[in-house]
Amino acid sequence: MSNKLRIIGGEWRSRLIAFDDAPGLRPTPARVRETLFNWLQADVVNSRCLDLFAGSGALGFEAASRGARQVVLVDNNPNTCRKLKENCTALTAERIEVAQAEVMQFIEKGAPAFDLIFLDPPFGQGLVEPICRQLADAGLLAAYGKIYIETERKLALNDLPGHWQRLKYKQAGEVAYSLYQSQ
Repeated sequence: MSNKLRIIGGEWRSRLIAFDDAPGLRPTPARVRETLFNWLQADVVNSRCLDLFAGSGALGFEAASRGARQVVLVDNNPNTCRKLKENCTALTAERIEVAQAEVMQFIEKGAPAFDLIFLDPPFGQGLVEPICRQLADAGLLAAYGKIYIETERKLALNDLPGHWQRLKYKQAGEVAYSLYQSQ
């Protein structure tokens, strides 16, 4: 089944992107995306962004729409990646790259550091803290780069890299979301 969501700001404002149902896929709601991109308004333009567990691609497409220089969408589901590529074609989104890969293997391969990282893994699998440590060890978050983390509300993040400082935190329904900065 194909679902749609609306990009809320920037060059592609009001354009729709389509996504298929997939296990664990929960697109970030519009009101959460609006809050996040208000937090990031000074950081997105000309940034390099990494969207891990991209799913619908809502965060990555929103960043590209608002002027990110490069966005890499990473997801392991081949159907999800096919749909992401279709959306890139429909929007003529040349600054977006889709990588079909397991997130931990993608991080292991290494890449130049990113200014913004979006991390919204499937809930209930204990992935957030190990992936954050792996990102820090691999140096994928640039100095003073920011990482957005979306989790289930009841999850406490106690084991994040020590040089990451929490800047913002909010809750919406069953979702908690935070913005951290690498020092």
